[in-house]
Amino acid sequence: MKVQGIDIDKALTQVRQQLEQEKDLSPGLRASIEMLLTLFVVLINRLGINSRNSSKPPSSDPNRPKQKRSRSKRPSGGQPGHVGKTLEPVEDPDDISVIKIDRRRLPRGEYVEAGFESRQVFDIDIRRWVTEYKG
Repeated sequence: MKVQGIDIDKALTQVRQQLEQEKDLSPGLRASIEMLLTLFVVLINRLGINSRNSSKPPSSDPNRPKQKRSRSKRPSGGQPGHVGKTLEPVEDPDDISVIKIDRRRLPRGEYVEAGFESRQVFDIDIRRWVTEYKG
């Protein structure tokens, strides 16, 4: 493999040969250099990975042309005069679910009852209702 005109495989072979020829190298230093060479090979092999030869998405390709979008002249947000709608909490919900807190799981300390926080979730329930008429 060549990266910027450098033959990586040839350079790695030369380094490994020099490492074998060096007799005065401590075992710890030799193991560290071997580990660095292995890490280097792994990182170099990752350079060739793209969306065509792996499961990576195309947006992560290293040489992908970046899109240059120009900013719109329109302001962000809804159209002028549009009235937004927000779901407001209802007085009488169909179901109330109380979440119990296991106080044994809390860190030690003195706790004071501070009330509760309520939230409402609106679900749409679509059911099929079939009526048969006989005459």
